[in-house]
Amino acid sequence: MTRVVQISDTHLSPGKTHFGPNWAPLAAWVAAQSPDLVIHTGDVTVDGAGVEEDMRHCAALLATLPAPVLSVPGNHDVGEAGHPQQPVNAERLARWRRHLGPDWWLRDVAEWRLIGLDSMLFGSGLVAELEQETWLEEAMAGAASRRIAVFTHRPFMVEQAEEPDTGYWSVKPDLRRRMLAAFDRHDVAIVATGHLHRAHEAIHRGRRHIWSGAAAFLVGPDFQPPMPGEATLGAVVYDFHGREVTVTRPAVPGLTDFWIDHVAQEVYPVARDTYPPSLAVEA
Repeated sequence: MTRVVQISDTHLSPGKTHFGPNWAPLAAWVAAQSPDLVIHTGDVTVDGAGVEEDMRHCAALLATLPAPVLSVPGNHDVGEAGHPQQPVNAERLARWRRHLGPDWWLRDVAEWRLIGLDSMLFGSGLVAELEQETWLEEAMAGAASRRIAVFTHRPFMVEQAEEPDTGYWSVKPDLRRRMLAAFDRHDVAIVATGHLHRAHEAIHRGRRHIWSGAAAFLVGPDFQPPMPGEATLGAVVYDFHGREVTVTRPAVPGLTDFWIDHVAQEVYPVARDTYPPSLAVEA
């Protein structure tokens, strides 16, 4: 058996320490799980997209965990396509890679191929976006008899694969359709994500879509439209054995239920100028 722990949305920074108290209990819980691998599904930092010290600080913290760590970036780490203040670009990607390693990757465990994707590249038009898409097709085609689990930051959908554009919250419809069609051509059994700060699982076309709860903070209704799942902090444990996997969400003791609603203007002061009210905070 191979145990993989997924953590997400830690939002850590040496300068903005609002959510820092949740790191120690999270790290202690991860160690208690005795994982073979830790996967961080993005928003590692408060503002690694703008502050190099955030990235350096978080890389040092992840290095203290008792297992190898693979991470994929979130919007707060490298920016995102079309963002007026922090568009994803070559400079931000280079900063991520310098401190946290590749933004897309694969790892084979048991009879599974784990694939990490940089969803912040989606729709960016950067050369790296095409490179990743080409690499992804090769990685899936080369999985042979292995099943595939994909880990990325932004979910492909909120409720349905055919839903319209949800804006900030999920992958754009045209790209979603193309990517899900590619997943259908291969044995992609799991898509595991973060970003929404909600714990949830749904099955679409036989594929498990798993949202990890955040480790940093919760998001109230003033900052997030109604959506499935539970507003709860936490993480996810995957036990891979042969071609099967057991997915559990053990409690993470010691986490404090911080709410972004209470500190939004301190942590992300430009957000209200960037998004309409229901999208005001980049969760």
